[in-house]
Amino acid sequence: MAGPMLFEPISIRDVTLKNRVVVAPMHQYAAEKGFAIDWHLVNAGRYAAGGAGLVIMESTKVERRGCGTVGDLGLWDDAFIPGLKRCVDFIRLHNSVPGIQLGHSGRKARRFRPWEGGAPLKPSPEIDDWDEWELVSSSGINSPDTDPTPRALTLAEIPEAVERWGQAARRAHEAGFDVLDIHMAHGYLIHQFLSPFSNVRNDQYGGSELNRMRFAIEVVESVRAHWPASKPLFVRFSVEDDSGWGPDQSVALAKILKPKGVDVIDCSSGGMRGSPVVSAGPVTYGYQVPYADRLKNDADILSMAVGLIVHADQAEKILQEGRADLIALARELLYNPNWPMDAAQKLGVDPKFASVPAAQAYWLAKRAQSVKSVVPSTYMKGLHVD
Repeated sequence: MAGPMLFEPISIRDVTLKNRVVVAPMHQYAAEKGFAIDWHLVNAGRYAAGGAGLVIMESTKVERRGCGTVGDLGLWDDAFIPGLKRCVDFIRLHNSVPGIQLGHSGRKARRFRPWEGGAPLKPSPEIDDWDEWELVSSSGINSPDTDPTPRALTLAEIPEAVERWGQAARRAHEAGFDVLDIHMAHGYLIHQFLSPFSNVRNDQYGGSELNRMRFAIEVVESVRAHWPASKPLFVRFSVEDDSGWGPDQSVALAKILKPKGVDVIDCSSGGMRGSPVVSAGPVTYGYQVPYADRLKNDADILSMAVGLIVHADQAEKILQEGRADLIALARELLYNPNWPMDAAQKLGVDPKFASVPAAQAYWLAKRAQSVKSVVPSTYMKGLHVD
């Protein structure tokens, strides 16, 4: 009898994940002038030790202007490589694959951290490069109206901006990452080019759908030129943004990007006028899974589902029904960093806890064998949801 798909290995290019559980990139806003600190090592490391097949570190910015807050990670200089390599080495040591997301906030840059209110920052003595931390976008449009207005990138600037993505990919490879995820979602810079809500250009980067896709396509080409052919490339879409970019456009772009070297579409939504999107309906278990289903089956590309995937049997059902190839979790892993280990127990695999380091596995297996009546604190049967 076949085991759960959630714990079947999957190979993408030359990289094999031991299971289908992916740690979605989650901003930590803890960097110091772009540099990774101990928190990044601990945060990424606990997910690797918890049994995840792939740990994708947070959206790391390809240039200084792209930082959303004072705490964003950076990869716009080689000096950032050693701090990230430290995280990579620890993730790999614990039999997980290290990944990283590359991003640029565009007009959503230069803000307070979310728990500080998320409002636009104002000049202060603590920010010594205010003028360099410029708001740029596809067009000189702010949203909401109370936000500062960004400056539209000029035609002459766009090739340089595209090249920054390629150079960041080179640095990610030098740091040892095996998977790269390009952030094209959530109202950030590339999404600002894709959506007609934020892009009103009248040159080759605006107007028609294909023109609005041009920046995204060129970023992928630049990244692939610097990212080894042996390593997988993911792209995160807001498959629906309720602002003129939707599933039809996402499928069309995926079909263009696949032959250019994109392997997986990371399927999210929203961010252009807020999140979640209205058309997704009630925000409940797996509310974004239909987007992964649509991309996988209509664009003929591997897809990753994310968004309120909480229970092991819920994740397994998504895979069994052919609606996605990978399952990404974020906030549920904040709640329980050992979710993959816990899910394996609930699905009846890994009785010896071999998916986690020996320092954990020995004691957990010993307890399970010695006290068969013990019920772990996280145990529940789960919810069978569509």
